[in-house]
Amino acid sequence: MEQEILETIRTTSWKAADLGRLECRKEFPFNSDWNGKRYSTKHVRPIFAEEPDRLVVVTVYVYYA
Repeated sequence: MEQEILETIRTTSWKAADLGRLECRKEFPFNSDWNGKRYSTKHVRPIFAEEPDRLVVVTVYVYYA
């Protein structure tokens, strides 16, 4: 999961989120079961803050479709 978060931040465009934070989204193939149901896609949406010398990931939302 950490690699998917890093890839999402590094390879997609960022947009403004609430409270001065940033967000981005990326879709990954999943093709597996989660919570008793089969899903083909996982959507990763990290919420993060940009500081002068680093990015701080605040939370990550994951959706299955």
